[in-house]
Amino acid sequence: METMTLKVSGMSCGGCVKSVTGVLEALPGVAKAEVSLEKAEAVISYEAGKVGREQMVQAIDDAGFEAS
Repeated sequence: METMTLKVSGMSCGGCVKSVTGVLEALPGVAKAEVSLEKAEAVISYEAGKVGREQMVQAIDDAGFEAS
């Protein structure tokens, strides 16, 4: 299991945090996503062979937020 931290902009409330958490945890290979509104970031535990950074960034972007 590996860990990656992505900056997430565009979140303004707890609902945004739930949305980002949900789209990340729905990806195959993502075990857990801890999303922080205060830090504007997501800490993701994942299996490198099943999911990559680009897929995670795309999922966050598709949900209406911006990841970097």
